[in-house]
Amino acid sequence: MSKITPEITPEIVAEHGLTPKEYDLVLSIMGREPNMTELGIFSVMWSEHCSYKSSKRWLKTLPTTADWVICGPGENAGVIDIGDGQAAIFKMESHNHPSFIEPYQGAATGVGGILRDVFTMGARPIANMNALRFGHPDDPHTRHLVSGVVAGIGGYGNCIGVPTVGGETNFDPSYNGNILVNAMTVGIADQDKIFYSAAAGIGNAVVYVGSKTGRDGIHGATMASAEFDNDSQDKRPTVQVGDPFTEKLLLEACLELMATDMIVAIQDMGAAGLTSSSVEMSSKGGVGIELDIDAIPVREDAMTAYEIMLSESQERMLMVIRPDSEDAARAIFEKWELDFAVIGRVTDTNRLVLTEGGSVVADIPVPPLVENAPEYDRPWIPTPPAGEPSPIEFDMTLVEILKKLMASPDLASRRWIWEQYDHMVMGDTVQRPGGDAAVVRVHGSAKGLAITTDCTPRYCVADPVQGGRQAVAEAWRNLTAVGATPLAITDNMNFGNPERPLIMGQFVGCIEGMAEACLALDFPVVSGNVSLYNETNGSGILPTPAIGGVGIITDAAKSMTIGFKNDGDTIILIGETAGHTGASLLRREIGGKTDGAPPNVDLGAERRNGDFVRGQITQGAVTACHDVSDGGLLVAVAEMALAGDMGAELSTPNTVEWLFGEDQGRYVVTVTDPDALVAAARNAGVNTMVIGKSGGKILTVNGGNSISVMELRGAHESWLPDFMAGK
Repeated sequence: MSKITPEITPEIVAEHGLTPKEYDLVLSIMGREPNMTELGIFSVMWSEHCSYKSSKRWLKTLPTTADWVICGPGENAGVIDIGDGQAAIFKMESHNHPSFIEPYQGAATGVGGILRDVFTMGARPIANMNALRFGHPDDPHTRHLVSGVVAGIGGYGNCIGVPTVGGETNFDPSYNGNILVNAMTVGIADQDKIFYSAAAGIGNAVVYVGSKTGRDGIHGATMASAEFDNDSQDKRPTVQVGDPFTEKLLLEACLELMATDMIVAIQDMGAAGLTSSSVEMSSKGGVGIELDIDAIPVREDAMTAYEIMLSESQERMLMVIRPDSEDAARAIFEKWELDFAVIGRVTDTNRLVLTEGGSVVADIPVPPLVENAPEYDRPWIPTPPAGEPSPIEFDMTLVEILKKLMASPDLASRRWIWEQYDHMVMGDTVQRPGGDAAVVRVHGSAKGLAITTDCTPRYCVADPVQGGRQAVAEAWRNLTAVGATPLAITDNMNFGNPERPLIMGQFVGCIEGMAEACLALDFPVVSGNVSLYNETNGSGILPTPAIGGVGIITDAAKSMTIGFKNDGDTIILIGETAGHTGASLLRREIGGKTDGAPPNVDLGAERRNGDFVRGQITQGAVTACHDVSDGGLLVAVAEMALAGDMGAELSTPNTVEWLFGEDQGRYVVTVTDPDALVAAARNAGVNTMVIGKSGGKILTVNGGNSISVMELRGAHESWLPDFMAGK
């Protein structure tokens, strides 16, 4: 094989993100010096983004199986049984670095990529979610980033016709130089029509479909595996450009082809593009793949094999099809006005071979490219105990504290965001954004899927183990609060530089806590994503293990909502309250401090309380339900009042800590027969407290503190629009 210039130098190796030891391993695998195309392939496949070399040791400790899990981690998305021969297919994935550099396209292509992960497995997407983290509102870039990201998510999702039904958005200075954009998609498929990515059938055609390949996104995976510096804005060429209208055509064409028996294997071209898709398909199938570079559809002149293999142009898929099916498959894609090109064949060599102009331009053994990818057991140190929180003096009334919290960046209404998303398209959205979880009906049936995303990074930085437990437990609680049986999660592990032992310790701790919660709650991990090196100039983000949860409701029409419904309903608090304020919003927003340990997550109490609440919802005993989380009890009650446009009169312990502490495992419910619920709770070993009644238009606490629902709404809903308007 002739050597392709330029000559491989240590500088070029470093530019490709490989360490000297990793390059020595490349030389050992190849038995010679690689050319530039081969180096590029090793570079992206061994990047943190694709190989998980710092995290896979720990990811293996997460529980991933249950009777209802059809496919756990390792495929494009996770698959769970939802009955009636149907499956829910879902995953969450990050597009953090691209969204910071170019917020509209970064967020838009994040949505496009996660949609492809789901429909490449045969599922029709039915819902999108997102988990967004931005810097401090005072940071000069924050408003621009919020505007671009929200527009990108809405632009892509609205155009492709998949509803964006919820999510979460938070602000913290740690994200000033590195925002987080985590996108989640849920789809539905028949269990006998699920498609996987393992290539098979020696001699079968390897087919490229979708958009043409351009130079956008080259080195995207490598860029996503490095921390930012002052020159990060210069990396715009590594950000992909999305086209949701083409993706809609690709979705329909793929699903039409999937209705036949022509497909052997299929894989979307996401991170690392044609390289990762071809390598993963051949690796999983234990076969080789030979590709003809000249046959690949391109939209720019004089593209090299290196550029074509590393491009992350969007709206593309790679598939292996059955013999004698080329013409029929081509007809489907040409009908949808998409490129369809036979670009190679499956071989028995276990090698990825690229030819151009009749000559071999790359030849790499696939098994060591995947199996010998570096795997690091990085040094880590546990996060030191946070200790007892320092005392805080509160010189505000309870109502003044409530009003300030409800207008704070973390608790203010997200209406400005979700009104830019089409959350009703497809006609199956039962619960739209604003509740504990979205609910989407499974088309043509009574049942529904409940979907949520959640994480509390301030807990994770104070105590990663408790923070990991709480992220999973709150997702479970959100699903339970709408009456759903939680089934499984997808995760998006967003952390700083794993080469720093304290950061690696945060990752290890969060994984430990997540694993404990998943086991205790029968809530396995079926898919996920790891995004490391989220830091700029050595300043890392808060550890953010975002959790996406999915649950099932037998009758979606009977799902529970958070709003007060009736004058005179009794308000009952479920769960124990101690008034824990460490790492709380009360401490940060009112006291100006962030110290103290987060609340303890008693997983036994979580399970006991949640199962009880779900049972009461199923029996029709509950008229409203809301889990207690950020801001504590009084914030939860205020959110129920706003959702129902109805006030309440509360009688509770009169301390700031009791009303705004963030003790876990709690729910607020309203009922018409309080005696029956309290008795049932006593039999189930569940703690309850009657705390008031709903009604009127005023929220009153212990007779002396009151605020109208209208005034509360004004404070709650004005902050984000005012911020985005520059007021």
